[in-house]
Amino acid sequence: MRPALRIGLIGDHSPAVRAHVAIPKALASAAQDFECDLTPVWLHTSSLRPGIEEVLHSYDALWCVPGSPYANMDGALRAIRFARENRCLFLGTCGGFQHTVIEYARNVLDHSQADHAESNPAAAIPLIAALSCSLVGVRGKIRRKSRSRIAQIYGVSEIVEDYHCNYGINSKFQHLLNGSELQITGQDEAGSPRVIELPEHPFFIATLFQPELAALDGKLSPLITALLAAALKCRID
Repeated sequence: MRPALRIGLIGDHSPAVRAHVAIPKALASAAQDFECDLTPVWLHTSSLRPGIEEVLHSYDALWCVPGSPYANMDGALRAIRFARENRCLFLGTCGGFQHTVIEYARNVLDHSQADHAESNPAAAIPLIAALSCSLVGVRGKIRRKSRSRIAQIYGVSEIVEDYHCNYGINSKFQHLLNGSELQITGQDEAGSPRVIELPEHPFFIATLFQPELAALDGKLSPLITALLAAALKCRID
């Protein structure tokens, strides 16, 4: 019997968002390679209310997808926290990266006022702020930290990926992450954070770039393949 996986997609689905079109294609391609059945389930952030944790346990992995600001930011943060605390396999891309940083800053580092400047321009700690140069439609190089999980996944020291975002980690507040377990493991050529991960977690990676967009060109992302491989391994174990 073919293994079957369920991936929860944290975000507010819209056919107008390229990433939302690409993600099911990317997952289907990876599932075909592994000869497994895969069901992606969209989890609108408005549904992620207190008590949703019992439902989240039913997924083999969670992916916080692009498309922010979310309808319910607290719901997105709640699902990310669930994945982090319950060792649920997790991937965040673009908006998912941004909100993963905020969730960690608030709930682990005790910076309760850490926020997103797009949804809260008056934030006391705008940990996520507008980039000095927009990355909408940009392809860029990312250098990966040696011996990191992202380095193991790609197997090369430098990768080129697609972006579609205007916000990232605010350099004025990046020091708040210093010394924490949430490591910056990928940077652009200017040294700005582009990948974060929790090394002691089974799989907890977030990228500002959007690896799913490769599926629109018929290509398979190593990162998405790695997520499914980890999910299948958990099923076996």
